[in-house]
Amino acid sequence: MSSGDRVPDDVALAATYLVSPWEGRELRAYPDPATGGVPWTICDGDTFGVKPGLVETPAGCDARLSRRMVQFRKQLVGCITNFERAPLSWRAMMNSLSYNIGTGAACRSTAARLGMAGRYAESCKAATAFNRAAGRVMIGLVKRRENGDAARIGEFELCREGL
Repeated sequence: MSSGDRVPDDVALAATYLVSPWEGRELRAYPDPATGGVPWTICDGDTFGVKPGLVETPAGCDARLSRRMVQFRKQLVGCITNFERAPLSWRAMMNSLSYNIGTGAACRSTAARLGMAGRYAESCKAATAFNRAAGRVMIGLVKRRENGDAARIGEFELCREGL
């Protein structure tokens, strides 16, 4: 992730090791794999303002990812009272989760409630429940939320190892 602006450490960790590797990068807008349509997606899983036919550059994708993740982080800080004081690995996991499922869902999640109670290990595990798209368990989401695969670390794995 590279943008001219400095980003918080948890955003950089999430973007580099969780979001980019799991989302992949596409310079042309594509339909959601689960629905075959909306939401249309581009770059590293960004859906904001994306319509069919949109094309982006690598630098544009970097800027999109940085901007969106900082926006999601601000919302997490607003809904999770101890977010700034929580362990780095937990904050990175929550950033990645919110980028993927939306901040509203992340803020209302059991993972957020457990994190606010300081029960970070339990929170890491609770976040693994978000493994469905369009009502179906998706193996890619299972791997992303849990222990990853041979090439990528999973959110639970990173979260737990940093506690």
